Amino acid sequence: MIGEERPDDIAAIAALNRAAFGGEEEVEIIDRLRRDGLVALSLVGRDADAIIGHILFSDLDVTVDRRRIRAVTLAPMAVVPDRQSAGIGSRLVRLGLALLTERGYEAVIVLGHPGYYPRFGFSAALAAKLAAPFSGAAFMALELKPGALAGTSGAVRYPRAFRIEDPA
Repeated sequence: MIGEERPDDIAAIAALNRAAFGGEEEVEIIDRLRRDGLVALSLVGRDADAIIGHILFSDLDVTVDRRRIRAVTLAPMAVVPDRQSAGIGSRLVRLGLALLTERGYEAVIVLGHPGYYPRFGFSAALAAKLAAPFSGAAFMALELKPGALAGTSGAVRYPRAFRIEDPA
């Protein structure tokens, strides 16, 4: 079962991210995003009473041709190690994208595995015109609203919670 994060899920989400990523970096990013009020959507996958998957979408500053886009970034996504490759992550992504579309978001940006995210419609070519701290096949964009990222050039500025240097 997949649903929105509840306040009593926070410790389990932190434990899941530690197990999936082998450290504290993602846990700290999530904590900073929550503290800064930037969480747009946080979903958990449950099996009985245990949290086995988590995905976080947070507000992201994206402009195209000086037009502000209502956008989010997908990061992080985690599934307990012994349940990876069982479709849990895919279900989290699909439900997250559907809910974000319903809520009026226009685009999603991800820095992720180029062999995984294109199956959901993410494209490195669509993100290529966006000035950002990242580039290449792993930096991808998805339009939730057709034409949202249409234009000549744009920019992505990550919030301080990610501790990424702004190239601008």
